[in-house]
Amino acid sequence: MKPLLGKIAVVAGATRGAGRGIAVSLGEAGATVYCTGRSVTGQASDLNRAETIQETAALVTTAGGIGIPVQIDHTVDHQVAALFERIKEEQQGQLDILVNNIWGGEKLVEWDKPFWEHSLTNGLLVQDRAVKAHLITSYYGAPLMVARKSGLIIEVTDGIDYRYRGNLFYSLAKISPIHLATAMAEDLRPHNVSAVAVTPGFLRSEEMLDHFGVSEDNWRDAVGESKSQDEHFGQSETPYFIGRGITALAADPNFALKSGKVLPSWELSDEYGFTDTDGNRPHWGRYAKERGFL
Repeated sequence: MKPLLGKIAVVAGATRGAGRGIAVSLGEAGATVYCTGRSVTGQASDLNRAETIQETAALVTTAGGIGIPVQIDHTVDHQVAALFERIKEEQQGQLDILVNNIWGGEKLVEWDKPFWEHSLTNGLLVQDRAVKAHLITSYYGAPLMVARKSGLIIEVTDGIDYRYRGNLFYSLAKISPIHLATAMAEDLRPHNVSAVAVTPGFLRSEEMLDHFGVSEDNWRDAVGESKSQDEHFGQSETPYFIGRGITALAADPNFALKSGKVLPSWELSDEYGFTDTDGNRPHWGRYAKERGFL
């Protein structure tokens, strides 16, 4: 069954991590997915990683959807505007799902410094990528949904509330999408368009696997209590877990009832019954509450 067959989606920031997992999961459900990002074959972004949007688009197609790679810097408004003009022409204005997953702050956050000692240039660049880029993308994408009086905008973030996340610039970048979803939901409600924020738990991304020196096949080798290991990593989830959650949400005919809310992957799993790729159902919320840090 392909519940999203015939649906048109944009995953902004689909090169790797949660973005790739979301794009491929939407494709598995039959969607046509525009996979956007800066890294293409032969031209990596400043993150200098090997993953590309062409790879993601190919995975979407292999999974059963239609993957379309589009190189875009989402902080540049004319590039974003051109994307949605292209969709307007190619898809007759249809846009059903818009996922704002742009991040790009991995090398910019200085975790061991208070905000007044942190690089201001890097701190503001984090806001450009994780807040400004999301605003620009929704600004140009929402009118297509409003015109058809249907659609779902999803803000991918880290966390379910407004608590401090260990670094001012990181906190601002991850709390802002929660309020973006809340505020957009209010503006969009009269037009039958919805907006939500969604968060994974401990994400087992490609970069995180590299950090622990493991692969997806042997990732549990990194679980432990020594200084070189992290016991919390044992509760991690693949990028496909949040992808399956977003896919289930988008396929729910009553998703509008959740507009304006923050939806963590583990609660989506509780509601819709999906598992991670290994058949497990990681529940970061329960784990974190038991240890007193959520």
